[in-house]
Amino acid sequence: MRKFGILLLVLATAIVACNDASQYKIQGKISNADGNYIYLDELKVSSTEAIDSVMVKEDGTFSFEGNVSYPTFFLLRLNPNNFVTLLVDSAEHVNVAGDAANFSREYSVTGSEGSLFVQELNKHLSRTKHQLDSIRSLQLSFRNDAEFAEKKKQWDQEYYEVRQNQVEYSQKFVSDHPFSMANVLALYQKFDDDTYVIQDLQSLKLAASALNSFYPESEHVKALYGNTLKLMAEERAAKMKQMIQEQGVNSPDIVLPNPDGKEIALSSLRGKYVLLQFWSAMDRGSRIANPVLVELYKKYKSKGFEIYQVSVDENRYEWLDAIDKDKLTWTNVGDMKGSNQAVSNYNVTNIPLNYLLDKDGVIIARDLKGPNLDRLLGEILN
Repeated sequence: MRKFGILLLVLATAIVACNDASQYKIQGKISNADGNYIYLDELKVSSTEAIDSVMVKEDGTFSFEGNVSYPTFFLLRLNPNNFVTLLVDSAEHVNVAGDAANFSREYSVTGSEGSLFVQELNKHLSRTKHQLDSIRSLQLSFRNDAEFAEKKKQWDQEYYEVRQNQVEYSQKFVSDHPFSMANVLALYQKFDDDTYVIQDLQSLKLAASALNSFYPESEHVKALYGNTLKLMAEERAAKMKQMIQEQGVNSPDIVLPNPDGKEIALSSLRGKYVLLQFWSAMDRGSRIANPVLVELYKKYKSKGFEIYQVSVDENRYEWLDAIDKDKLTWTNVGDMKGSNQAVSNYNVTNIPLNYLLDKDGVIIARDLKGPNLDRLLGEILN
């Protein structure tokens, strides 16, 4: 019984120790701030939340403690205009030092990699903005100069190079630190009110995917991930709209094997109206759509209508079984590896998905369902 009691005491001590270890601690020393309050706010996606406040001691020291489950952005502020941004992880002991007179511009931070990254990102952008402002000031000062036009060319080039250096720096930061929450800051930094530093979708996708795998519960990560998905969808829609609207541009060709192993090209069906359908034997929506297509095929086949159905399956047995059970008699193809090239060329993000091609292989409609497809085919072929 005595041994059991000792064991419980050891476990309890260990639990307390673990709890202490998981607490963050933000402490430091700020000169010329004694007697003033210093505030700790959590930086949310679209707001701030007050966490704590303490009075700075006579020797300039202060301290905060708390718990977080993942790296969290905080504002450490003396007043609304004099603050620094920290990125604090659980169990980090962060030390901040500075002077109240210029706290937001000149401070040191140790014990927190994320906070150092934030400081680095902000300083670099601040230097860039200062350089850009200097170039703009030169242009304004010499706008009445006789040689202004020639000088402006040089200044415009310098302006472009300064901006481009910032873009490349920020992109490299994201690439070098894909799992750092500091990427949230890097991705949303701006040159001005309207212009983001990073505008390429690839950097967004890299950071959003990496952070979502590590910190899916973070409010900032959820917002970043959702925004990235939205931008990806908009990009795909824009590409497809352009492809559909470009006059005389044929649909990308597809050459894939049918169930007998014979490669069949989409272009081999030119001269007929073709429904290009992406589907999967394992997808319920695709299987529900098949009987409708069977009826439409019977109705319009003799009038010059064909179906070229591309499987995104990877299981040959399931594919062949579905073709047999659903009585699919038109051209069915698939490489049993997801037909990735065709999927990419046609920006397929969901199935079933179809495109209607005219006799010349030009896309004339997209994602038509039963009644709408029947109506359009009737108008064209009757």
